[in-house]
Amino acid sequence: MTSTENSISTAKSSVNLDLKSRNTFGFDASAELAYEITAAEQIPHVMDEITEKKIPWRVLGSGSNVIFPKFLPGATLLMNILGIEIVQTNQEDSIIAAGAGVNWHEFVSWTLERNFFGLENLALIPGTVGAAPIQNIGAYGVEIGDYIQLIEAYDAKEHIFVKISKQDCHFAYRNSYFKQHPYRFIVTKVVFKIPKQWQARIQYADLAKQFLNNSSPTAKDIFSAICAIRTHKLPDPKVIGNAGSFFQNPIVAREQYETLILKHPGLVSYPDADNKRKLAAGWLIDQCGLKGQRMGNVGVYENQALVLVNHGGGTAEDILGLARCIQDAVHSKFGVKLEIEPNIF
Repeated sequence: MTSTENSISTAKSSVNLDLKSRNTFGFDASAELAYEITAAEQIPHVMDEITEKKIPWRVLGSGSNVIFPKFLPGATLLMNILGIEIVQTNQEDSIIAAGAGVNWHEFVSWTLERNFFGLENLALIPGTVGAAPIQNIGAYGVEIGDYIQLIEAYDAKEHIFVKISKQDCHFAYRNSYFKQHPYRFIVTKVVFKIPKQWQARIQYADLAKQFLNNSSPTAKDIFSAICAIRTHKLPDPKVIGNAGSFFQNPIVAREQYETLILKHPGLVSYPDADNKRKLAAGWLIDQCGLKGQRMGNVGVYENQALVLVNHGGGTAEDILGLARCIQDAVHSKFGVKLEIEPNIF
């Protein structure tokens, strides 16, 4: 391994860097060339080097939503820009900026500790602040796009830093402008707008059950309840490799939903925009009898069918093979296509 000294303007670089600890599946993987990005101003020089070498590149946060091969050719930018700042606050809302490398759950905790309420439904989602808007992460009726004011990023196509408004982010279910234009923008900072007026959102069944005897939960009550639910349902990546929810909840037309509910009265679903319905992917998989099933070194988690796990020694090929079997089973039984959520490198 070789490296160069790190400074505010020069990113530390490493050759053949072991990435096993930087992907939550715990797959054995290494990066041909890695750059540790700790400040936005390091990015132009790094991208100039990448362009000159004519090599592929990608950005990596905490590796919580990725599927790695054993070797990542080209350059991997390790996003480690930290820092949280209260930009301004008034009677209506608060503006808070966070570096792209900040741990997402730690950021949510930080906001609640300072009585900025709204992000509590997104507690314990793995990953970083910078990666969150790309996927437009969401849980229990809340999406990160609901609270974003703007995003600061480096435009790798135009070679300039840009500020992208919430409207121009084109947020949709597990989608955004950044996801639609991969390898163009490198997110460096996310600016949040959190309204002072707050309303509890506990409509999802698992969450509502926690408050049968409490009709007025606080944001911190909801935060604690969601942490408890997710801890029970989702395995700790430090104990068993996983990337959290592996499939997106499919959205179907009203007509298809009505056909399905006649055949499957227990179908779990939620209202969605444009009179569509969002189906619970975990329920669909469970109904196929796949919860807890194992295929070699990988399998479906016993407590949550939406989570695929690496029992040890698994590979990207193993997990994707299992995913295809699940997709085939669900499509055969329900006529519904499941989309993989993690990014496949």
